[in-house]
Formats: sequence, structure tokens, C-alpha cells
Amino acid sequence: MGAMSQQTDLSALFRRDLVRLAQELEAYPEDLLWKTCPGIANSAGNLALHLEGNLRHFVGLLLGGVAFTRQRDLEFSSTGISGAELVSRIQPLQDLVATAVANLSDETLAGPNPSNMPALGQTANQFLIALYGHLSYHMGQIDYLRRTLSGNGAVEFAGL
Repeated sequence: MGAMSQQTDLSALFRRDLVRLAQELEAYPEDLLWKTCPGIANSAGNLALHLEGNLRHFVGLLLGGVAFTRQRDLEFSSTGISGAELVSRIQPLQDLVATAVANLSDETLAGPNPSNMPALGQTANQFLIALYGHLSYHMGQIDYLRRTLSGNGAVEFAGL
């Protein structure tokens, strides 16, 4: 697999999963978005805000050059934002992240991790893969928390 194919593949996966994240949030009962259960620290609302901040900062800003000032503490302390507002914050990420990833040069991917977090890999490519794993991890948490709190089953993802 060539590097250009890697950008295309990761771009498509980020887009797909950000569409799915919006669909997951749309399926969430409004009264449960900010609830947790024993042993769970973060609500689905907080996880959605965290994913937005993470992706806008690490992909949008550091890899795509799109201005953003992250307020990480608010990702975990905010409450009461409607599901519709959360979806409206996630939907623009579908294009922002997919475009930033698709436009990365081979040289950028082979270059150093653009963050100051060595745990996210040595290269920009490893960094990007770690960010995709982070998105997938928290999406699974959001899904299981919705199922646990609501008793509802899996979301049927439309159009994918």
C-alpha cells in the first residue's frame, strides 16, 4: 500500500466514523446525553465534546492548519448542550478531518509527530493512526453507554 493510498484510506475511515458519530448522537435519548452509570466517568455528551476538541486540535490545527483554540477542561465539565447542538458541532468535522488527512503529503506523514505527546507515536503517520484509534475507542464507549442507559440496541447506520 502506497502512502497516498494511506491518506485516502484514513480520510475515508475518519469521514465514515464521524458520520456514524453524528448518527449515534441523533439516536441518543435527549435526557440521557449527560448521564453516566456506576464506574463510568464521562457522559456521551462529554465524550462527543472531547472528540470534537481532540480532532479540531490535532488534525484540524496541527495537520490541516485550521485555526482552533482548544479548551480541554470544558470538554469534560460542560453539560446541558442539546443533542442537535452536539450533532451540529460534529458534522463539520466530517469534511474538516477528511480533507486535512487526504491532503497530507508523503513527506508530512513520514515526518515527526506534530504534537508534544510522544505516546501518540514518533511519526505523523503513527500520530494519525493513534487519533483514529482514539476516535474508535470513544465511539464504542458512547454506543455502549447509550445501550446501557436506554436499553436500546445497536444503531442502524444510514448511507454507509
